[in-house]
Amino acid sequence: MSRVVVVVGATSGIGRAAARAFAGRGDRLVLAARAPQALADVRGECAAVGAEVLTVPTDVTTPGALDALAEATVDRFGRIDVWVHTAAVTAYGPFERLPARTFDQVVRTDLLAAAEAARVALRHFRVASAGTLILTGSVLGHITAPYLSSYATAKWGLTGLARTLQQELRDAPDIHLCLVNPGSVDTPIYQRAAHHLGRTGRPPPPITTPERVARAIVDCADRPRRQVSVGRLNPLMRVGFTVLPGLYDTLVGPLMRRLGLDGPTVAPHDGVVFAPDPASERVRGGWLPDLGRPLRAVRGLPGAVVAGVRRRAR
Repeated sequence: MSRVVVVVGATSGIGRAAARAFAGRGDRLVLAARAPQALADVRGECAAVGAEVLTVPTDVTTPGALDALAEATVDRFGRIDVWVHTAAVTAYGPFERLPARTFDQVVRTDLLAAAEAARVALRHFRVASAGTLILTGSVLGHITAPYLSSYATAKWGLTGLARTLQQELRDAPDIHLCLVNPGSVDTPIYQRAAHHLGRTGRPPPPITTPERVARAIVDCADRPRRQVSVGRLNPLMRVGFTVLPGLYDTLVGPLMRRLGLDGPTVAPHDGVVFAPDPASERVRGGWLPDLGRPLRAVRGLPGAVVAGVRRRAR
């Protein structure tokens, strides 16, 4: 029997890749994000491979929005089996120059909204005595880097929340909480970030693909694990940060300026921290060649044919 999977942050990056991956598995999907037109686009991608999809425009920072999302899911499909929370924004800038409203909104989106998603999902899972919640953390939930204070604060908080909830769920063996921690990923979050540094951000190498992170998410839905790291250098960075903090702090600034920043100077702007930009909603950020695009197109042909037959039959 197919699962009912909620994907929050489904229109861009890891969330969009995860939606496609679950669709390819035959799961029934509820997709949530801020931009209705981008949601419609993702719905089309997932329906093309035969998935049944409900879209619910959702701003995770609006009080009650995630409750409404859960209610819409249960109204349509009767239950929630898996809740995947990938919604996130970020901001670049020295802490002292980053506007307080921007810092607060990043934390509100990346941490407090994730906590609300956990509250809503776990309430439904407790009633059913089963379910899997998958939160998207970051290697920056275990280390730090200059100019990303709001994002690191949110992701460190999310790591603490996940560990605490895992301890509290020991009385419910069929309710699982998984934390997936990517390193550098080829998504648009860098171009969509708020910038108060004078330069745009970029993922420092080595860069992995959002599809690889999506596979880790789907794997957690199949075989739940407490924590998964996606990124070859993640373990090394964590060891350096913990065991050699002085050396780490000496190196991280120059490395960040050389490898983690990109392009010409830019004026301060808010990116998508406060409002969506549908034109920038896509899976890849363009830092790596999308070698999987032809393969996905071929894989999607059978589903597209079936969907077309169904439409004609109606």
